[in-house]
Amino acid sequence: MEFTESYKQTGPCCFSPNARFLAVAVDYRLVIRDVLSLKVVQLFSCLDKISYIEWALDSEYILCGLYKRPMIQAWSLTQPEWTCKIDEGPAGIAYARWSPDSRHILTTSDFQLRLTVWSLVNTACVHVQWPKHASKGISFTQDGKFAAICTRRDCKDYINLLSCHTWEIMGVFAVDTLDLADIEWSPDDSAIVIWDSPLEYKVLIYSPDGRCLSKYQAYESGLGVKTVSWSPCGQFLAVGSYDQMLRVLNHLTWKTFAEFLHLSTVRAPCYAAVFKEVDEPLQLDMSELCLSDDFIQGNSGLMSWSKDSQYICTRNDSMPTAVWIWDIHRLELAAILVQKDPIRAAAWDPTCPRLVLCTGSSHLYMWTPSGAYCVSNPLPQFSVTDLKWNSDGSCLLLKDKESFCCAAMPILPESSEYSSDD
Repeated sequence: MEFTESYKQTGPCCFSPNARFLAVAVDYRLVIRDVLSLKVVQLFSCLDKISYIEWALDSEYILCGLYKRPMIQAWSLTQPEWTCKIDEGPAGIAYARWSPDSRHILTTSDFQLRLTVWSLVNTACVHVQWPKHASKGISFTQDGKFAAICTRRDCKDYINLLSCHTWEIMGVFAVDTLDLADIEWSPDDSAIVIWDSPLEYKVLIYSPDGRCLSKYQAYESGLGVKTVSWSPCGQFLAVGSYDQMLRVLNHLTWKTFAEFLHLSTVRAPCYAAVFKEVDEPLQLDMSELCLSDDFIQGNSGLMSWSKDSQYICTRNDSMPTAVWIWDIHRLELAAILVQKDPIRAAAWDPTCPRLVLCTGSSHLYMWTPSGAYCVSNPLPQFSVTDLKWNSDGSCLLLKDKESFCCAAMPILPESSEYSSDD
């Protein structure tokens, strides 16, 4: 691995979808760098400190959320003189996102009073009343033709289906939730999954025409669903729950075919490889491995699929220093990575089954089916608190508190050495 020098950042940083550019927020300035050289190719000045940035899918436009104002500014890489400013006035702006066609911006007002679709082509706008959430509750089909928007009125949750071409409402149907948490289209656009708040364990599968295809409820008492995620292939639906269990449903019957429990003590016989970070080499007895149960603040569940849908990594929030890697093909635990410090971020290589994680130290930790290893960042006093992959898997963005650097990632050889069948 090769590391670049560090550069200043004061907020969000993200790669463009075409993998060519890196956008970095530095106070009120938006700096666009070339990924290969990290040279500045564009510099835009916003009216206030940048809180949020998001690239359009075509990588030509980028929006900046100035939530202190509140205001949205958008810029064009091909037409630097072009600019766009969105101000909702007293309604405020709680969140903004691009539409799949890269020519519309969707904003949600404060207190979820309305969602507005702004056109960059003809300055027209469309309103959807009472969106359920600000940053959640909206999902687009993979082909970019339709949007599913969650709304709530008269104490009931609804799904609104909109055409992303005309932004007309194509259909509205009520859903059987007490307090809808989020929504996600399946990767093949054939189904919509929604799940209830943690107070009610309920995962519902709907067809686009509003028919309820399945209702899943693992248990009734206790806190319910924490996180839900489709596998990239669309054949599996993973559900992480507050009972410290990962359940995987199949897309044919919507029944569970795998249940994985995060035990605080791992005893033999266990065929999973266990990798533990230590200060010095020790003779470790792995016949009984006790994982730290120090509680981590917050309730954000970490659960992520590998690109090939064979592996899924999880972090049980009651054991924040451990990452569990499950093999869906073999229906077993493949590996556990036990770190000294709580895991800050973990992300799969978008091109192959390689997992990279950080803990706020100067090291990067990686896992592949062939094993695990650690790489030290050579930059002095650089603590990796967050990381992101470029979409082509060529490099990693590593963030410290007030700086960032990039790391060029070696391509894994396509050989049996890296196959999980070994």
